[in-house]
Amino acid sequence: MTTIRRTASDPTPAGREMRSAAAAPKPAGGGVINALGTVTAILPGSIHSVDCDGRTLRCLRAASCLLRPEIGDTVLVSGPDEQRLYLTAVAEQADAGVAHIEVAGDLTLASQRGAVKLQGATDLHLSGPRALRMDTAQLHLSAQAAECQVGHMSYQGVEARATVLNMRIVGRVYEAIVDRLVHLSKSAFRMTEGVDQLHAGQIDYQASEMARVHGRNTVVTAKDLIKADAKQIHMG
Repeated sequence: MTTIRRTASDPTPAGREMRSAAAAPKPAGGGVINALGTVTAILPGSIHSVDCDGRTLRCLRAASCLLRPEIGDTVLVSGPDEQRLYLTAVAEQADAGVAHIEVAGDLTLASQRGAVKLQGATDLHLSGPRALRMDTAQLHLSAQAAECQVGHMSYQGVEARATVLNMRIVGRVYEAIVDRLVHLSKSAFRMTEGVDQLHAGQIDYQASEMARVHGRNTVVTAKDLIKADAKQIHMG
């Protein structure tokens, strides 16, 4: 069996760690550490450098410390010795106007019997670079104004109702495919710059007062029969 022994002069990463540990100041008595300090730097690997009364301590953020420490924050550092130190809590923020609750992996906020509320005094932002998903039996949305920008949208449902005072749709192509279309209005106006075509099995137009068809050239054709019936017929 070959035994590898690391020394302080070892140029490998393990040797550098031993030199750093040997150069680190030892606490008085070498016992349990429980102190307040100020975050002076955040090093790679989520290692926080904390100044405690002139002594520099290196520690990792504890899993229970959800509030992300920032430089200048007053934090609590605890551990059995300087080699096993954890930043357990943020006691006082340098900038109390900004706070970040941050974890390394997935985060679930759950209530077994009650509701979960997110409330902001000014704004509330939800951001998901990959996706944002909502699953619920009922969805209620209330806002004074809303703006929606979606590249592609697909809606599937049993019924949709909309009650609005004014509605305007502006687009390049509008298509509607339905089995039955019912349109009821007090007045309707339609203007088409190009060709307006209607293909139907039967066409029935009825006006209670007057029906008018006018064009520079008007053509009425039939394959079998054309019938005109009225009390008076004026031609020409």
